[in-house]
Amino acid sequence: MAREAYLVPVVEAQVATLKKKTAVTTSWISIDAKGQSVILDVDKYAIMRRVQVHARDLRILDPMLSYPSTILGREKVIVLNLEHIKAIITAEEVLLRDPYDDNVIPIVAELKRRLPQDNLTCQDQGEEEEEHPSARNDMDTEEENEFPFEFRALEVALEAICSFLDARTRELEIDAYPALDELTSKLYLCGQISSRNLDRVRKLKSAMTRLTNRVQKVRDELEQLLDDDDDMTDLYLSRKLAGACSPVSSFSVPSWYPPSPTIGSKISRTSRASAVTVEEDNDVEELEMLLEAYFMQIDSTLNKLTTLREYIDDTEDYINIQLDNHRNQLIQLELFVSSGTVCLSIYSLVAAIFGMNIPYTWKEGHEYMFKWVVILTGLLCTSTFTSIVSYARHKGLIGS
Repeated sequence: MAREAYLVPVVEAQVATLKKKTAVTTSWISIDAKGQSVILDVDKYAIMRRVQVHARDLRILDPMLSYPSTILGREKVIVLNLEHIKAIITAEEVLLRDPYDDNVIPIVAELKRRLPQDNLTCQDQGEEEEEHPSARNDMDTEEENEFPFEFRALEVALEAICSFLDARTRELEIDAYPALDELTSKLYLCGQISSRNLDRVRKLKSAMTRLTNRVQKVRDELEQLLDDDDDMTDLYLSRKLAGACSPVSSFSVPSWYPPSPTIGSKISRTSRASAVTVEEDNDVEELEMLLEAYFMQIDSTLNKLTTLREYIDDTEDYINIQLDNHRNQLIQLELFVSSGTVCLSIYSLVAAIFGMNIPYTWKEGHEYMFKWVVILTGLLCTSTFTSIVSYARHKGLIGS
């Protein structure tokens, strides 16, 4: 009994420690410029020390908190929060959160495939430079026009999120348009609306509203970046790093950056460029063209959702018109029934007058009048009822 009393708190402590460890640690994947990846099971403080980012910026990537789509340019990193893509991009590596998520796995594969391409090109150019020294100037020009590493990673993320949202939009269109057409066709043919179809359209409209908000947030973030040159300038990590390490600047290379031949080549190229002119530091045309391309793509997706919303609104207007038409027919039927009731009341009044047990002198010798009044009143009531039923059947208000 004493042994059992001792084991219970130990097991509870182990479970509590495991829960605490699971709560504070998160899986990250690091992908460098060569396409090599490393899984990191660390907490947020280790990530903050690794990439030199503040806690308020890292909080944007917390899946437990609801933050809109954001692209933040900091001194040494780009903080990227686009739906399920939560990444930190530096000048030489990409840190991607939750690499085992089903939506993140294709992005990891795409980063591994596309990031090393320029490195292989640089190696081939280096071999050609050894064989043909006269081609050095041409290769220097091509190196200066090389797309920075952070922009290649940013392009993969933007392409993935735009394709993801566009795929969700196409799936919604495939489900929504047939459901709306079925709803209107049944209303037109049968004059009735199925509750099942109404519930299905309601769910599709709710999904469309949520998806529109998600697409709108991504579009607004890209539009905000395109409208501000200073924000786009902050995304040039390689340029800022090279400017800090160039002879023109008095700063040195940060100690937290490991040596990288890719960064070294970028530093040398940017140093040569900064020696020629300083105005190139404010040139954001390269990034502007990149963001503009994906802004047009996400805007096209938003236009699809807007068209779908207009189609839903038109369907709602059509249904309301049909319902108003049926309501008017019911009012008309009610008018006929009320008119028939008035006629029956008049007939009842006539019958009541003739049926009074009061002696009148004009009744003498006219006994046949009572019989004809009863017969004519019955015929008129029957014809009025038949006319009302025929009209209701013609308008589809009652079954045959």
